[in-house]
Amino acid sequence: MPTAQPPAQVKNVADTGVTDDETRLRAGPGDPVAGKEKAELCMGCHGEDGNSSDPLIPKLAGQYGVHIAKQVRNYQSSIRTHQIMGAVAAAVTDEDLADISAYFAVQPLMKGASPSDNPIGKNLFEKGDLSRMTVPCGNCHGATGKGQTPRNPVFPVIGGQHKDYLLAQLLIFKKGERNNSPGGIMNITVQRLSDAELEALAEYVAGL
Repeated sequence: MPTAQPPAQVKNVADTGVTDDETRLRAGPGDPVAGKEKAELCMGCHGEDGNSSDPLIPKLAGQYGVHIAKQVRNYQSSIRTHQIMGAVAAAVTDEDLADISAYFAVQPLMKGASPSDNPIGKNLFEKGDLSRMTVPCGNCHGATGKGQTPRNPVFPVIGGQHKDYLLAQLLIFKKGERNNSPGGIMNITVQRLSDAELEALAEYVAGL
């Protein structure tokens, strides 16, 4: 499993408005106060507080700042491709990206849809399937899908994310159209699951 790099030095509380150590770590190196104004364009799709209304556009609320920044950099370098995100990412400086990412990171954690009692999704998330060498999703993403700890932001917050967005990403990982997870672990894992299982998993995770 990839080893997390030490978190970058964050600005002090007075500079950022962040009130606790965990949230400062979640923010990463940027300034969330400056990021609010810089994020106005992003808010049109992702929501003012990072909770998008479109089920195919990801929620960013409470997501690790370093993860948000990584995804935008991947759009800049075409590791990930999307017509709108590619254009937006190309215009963002490193400083602006850090600040925007910090702003969304310090918002209250995304909340899930109605909890799902889907037994297939629940079992895959909590236990995986050793017969297919599929590890539990919670091992990397945390027991509630809200990440492990801001000190280890290698794997993103997924609990409470939109089901449709989750499923779309799982499917493109499976097809090999997205290849930017740590060590390629997502591509390896989802190859062992059926599309129906991926849908069940997305439904369960969306309710966390």
